[in-house]
Amino acid sequence: MNAPDTPTSVPRLTSLSHGGGCGCKIAPDVLARLMRDALPAGSFPDLLVGTQSSDDAAVYRLNDEQALIATTDFFMPIVDDPRDFGRIAATNALSDVYAMGGRPILALAIVGMPIKALPHDTIAAILAGGASVCQQAGIPIAGGHSIDSVEPIYGLAVIGLAHPDRIKRNDRARAGDVLILSKPLGVGILSAALKKDRLGAEGYRAMIDSATRLNTPGARLAGLDAVHALTDVTGFGLLGHALEMCRGSGLRAEVSYARLPWLAPAPELAREGIRTGASERNWNACGAETTLDAGLPDEARALLTDPQTSGGLLVACAPEAADEVLALLRADGFAQAARIGRLEAGPAHIRVS
Repeated sequence: MNAPDTPTSVPRLTSLSHGGGCGCKIAPDVLARLMRDALPAGSFPDLLVGTQSSDDAAVYRLNDEQALIATTDFFMPIVDDPRDFGRIAATNALSDVYAMGGRPILALAIVGMPIKALPHDTIAAILAGGASVCQQAGIPIAGGHSIDSVEPIYGLAVIGLAHPDRIKRNDRARAGDVLILSKPLGVGILSAALKKDRLGAEGYRAMIDSATRLNTPGARLAGLDAVHALTDVTGFGLLGHALEMCRGSGLRAEVSYARLPWLAPAPELAREGIRTGASERNWNACGAETTLDAGLPDEARALLTDPQTSGGLLVACAPEAADEVLALLRADGFAQAARIGRLEAGPAHIRVS
């Protein structure tokens, strides 16, 4: 007879949640309305980055040489393999520190699991996957918090450090800057295909390889004065996060669709109608400030708004630094890093041609 807390059959992780990965995020326009009056006003001179610019993490100046970076990120399963789920969630959470130009120093685990629905060794494998990524990053998981939850949830709260003068915000881009993307797009579409049993082994490996690659170059990009703004592309898709950069910096973007890097099966799957519900939600939040040229393929909108889980870095840098930034990224294993567009003076808007 099974023990009382041991399920008689093991369900797929993705079957236990209504969404997965960064596609679980609340829509950006809804989130903005929720936060508008919810946060207390006040002056904190050492709070270098708060909620005003929709940036990737909070930054607090400790002294003239050190700023503390604090962030948290967690979500429901995007894959069924428990160790891969833990690895992706941890990589995604650490990315926010790298996207601010910092280096993580420790993490706390955030764990919500349906204890009666999942075997304990499955839950342990999720935690082990997250721990393996933190070990790769050279930091401990120093504690955390757990609850018995209806849906499986895993992620991290992460603390990092950076020099106060080298914080890379998402709202400091300049007119004339080049836009560089470090990772290929398409994670959301591939995860949707996985749920429908439409993703082959090669596509799954491509998704895992991308979603578990740490965005460590962010810390080195912080040392380049010509890198003016930095963010990571996650649940709001390329359009959503690029638009946050445009809004914060008071600029418009020109993006070349032909230059965008893709995880190999994503465009084909999108043509076949595979996409996430979050894609339409993302378009509703950014479509009014986006122009898609008439010559783009029918699937372009779904691909451009596809929610990325543990996506790449979006870099705004001076044109003369573009080759150096690309070389830095490619030397660290980001083989598909690409120059995808530019920023110009004008009201916040994105044109994709």
